[in-house]
Amino acid sequence: MKIVFIKVNMMYSKGKDALKPLIFPIIEKITPSGCTVSFYDERIEALPDEIDADIIAFSVETFAARHAYELSDRYRRRSSEVTAKKEEEGKKIRIVMGGFHACAMPDEVLEHADTVLVGDAEDTWPRYIEDVKSGCEKRRYDSQNKCPVAFVDNNAHCFDGKKYLKLGMIQASRGCKFNCDFCSIKSLYPSGVRQKDIGDVVEEIRNSRWACQISMDIAFNDELLELMYDSGCIMVLIGFESLDERNLRIMHKSANIGIMNKGGEDETGDEDTQHDIRIKRYEEAIANIYRHNIMIYAMFVLGYDHDTAESIKKTYDFAVRNDLAVANFNPLMILPGTELYKRMSSEGLLKYDKWWLDEDYRYGDAMFYPKSMTCDELMEGCRKARYDFNGYRTILKRMFGAKVNHRGIFNSAVFLLVNLISRSEIHRKQGRSLGGGNEL
Repeated sequence: MKIVFIKVNMMYSKGKDALKPLIFPIIEKITPSGCTVSFYDERIEALPDEIDADIIAFSVETFAARHAYELSDRYRRRSSEVTAKKEEEGKKIRIVMGGFHACAMPDEVLEHADTVLVGDAEDTWPRYIEDVKSGCEKRRYDSQNKCPVAFVDNNAHCFDGKKYLKLGMIQASRGCKFNCDFCSIKSLYPSGVRQKDIGDVVEEIRNSRWACQISMDIAFNDELLELMYDSGCIMVLIGFESLDERNLRIMHKSANIGIMNKGGEDETGDEDTQHDIRIKRYEEAIANIYRHNIMIYAMFVLGYDHDTAESIKKTYDFAVRNDLAVANFNPLMILPGTELYKRMSSEGLLKYDKWWLDEDYRYGDAMFYPKSMTCDELMEGCRKARYDFNGYRTILKRMFGAKVNHRGIFNSAVFLLVNLISRSEIHRKQGRSLGGGNEL
C-alpha cells in the first residue's frame, strides 16, 4: 500500500521558519508493515502536481485548512485517470485528514476527505490503515487520548533531504494543566496532561541544543532553569499574552496572574501604580531567566476587552525595553473548538463566521470586533509592532541590550538567524490570503 503524508502550508509560498514536524517520525514508526510512506512538508518543499497513491493523508492546522481543502479537491481532479484505473482493479484513492483543525471541525473536514482522524495518531492511524487493508474503513476514527506519548527520533528517515532549522523541538507532554479560553490545546486534550516517559525525554534532548515552551510559573524555579540550561536549552517560549491583569483574568491565565501578584497583593497606590508594580514583576521574571543564560521567545495576544491602540504600543515598548530575543504580536485568534470561539459566536462578535475559509480574510486581520478599538486599529497596531520589532536597528539593539542574546558565538548566531527569519516571514505573510493562490 502506497501512502503519501503531507504537512500542509497555509499559503502556496514556502517559508524559512519551519521546524521538524513531530508527526512525521510518529507516523513513520506506527504505520503497519506492508506500507510505504512518502512524506512532504509543503512549508519547505513543493508538492508534486499529481500523486499516485492508495492514501493521501493531510495534517491540517486551522490556518492551513482552506489550502488543504483546495489540495484535496485538486488532487482528486488531477488523479481522475489514476482513480478510474484503480477502481477498475477494485481500488480507489482515499483522502484522510487529521491534525488540530480536523479535531475541532470534523464534519467540515469530511466535506473534503473520505475519513477524519480525531485526536492522537498513535491509536487512530494504525486502526485506519488496517481497516483500509480489510476494505472496511470508517468515516471517522476517534482517539481516547490515553496512549503513551510517543518517542520522537529527530534523525528519522522521514526527514532525510529536508532543510529545517537546526533546532530540536522536544515534546515532554501533551495537554495543559491551565484553561486559557483562547487556546486549542485544552479543547483537544480536555482530560489533562499526559507525560512522556522521562527516559525518552532524556534521550531526545541528549547532545542537542533545544528550545521548549514553558508556563510563566517556571520563571523563578531556579533549580529547573539551571538543569534546563545544563542540558542544552538555549531558548524558552513564554505566553506573556497581556500586560493588563484584567485581560489575564478574562483569559484565565492563572500562572501569569500569579507572577504579577508574586509576594502578595500590594494594596497601596492608585491603579496606575499597581499596574507598574505588576509590570515590574514580569520584568523580574525575565531577568531571572536571563540570569540562567536562556533567551526568551515571547508571545503576546492583543485585542482583549481592555486592550487599546495605546496599550499595543506599550506592549511593543515593553518587549524592546526588555530585549526579548523574539516576540509575536498577534491579534487575538479565534480558533474553532475553544471556549473563546463559542463565546464570541454567541455574542455576535465574530467578523467572519469561519475566517479560515473566508476569501476576504487576510493574515494579520482582526477576526472579531474588539471592545476598546476598531478592527483596523487592532490590525494596524499589531502590524506596526511586528514590523518595528523586527527592524534591523531594533534587532541590533535587542541583541546587544541583553548579554544572553550575544553570549558567545552560538547564541549570537541563533539570535541573528531567528530574527532575520522572523523578519522575512512576517513580511511574507502579513496581508496575504490563506490558500487561494496558484493552481497545482
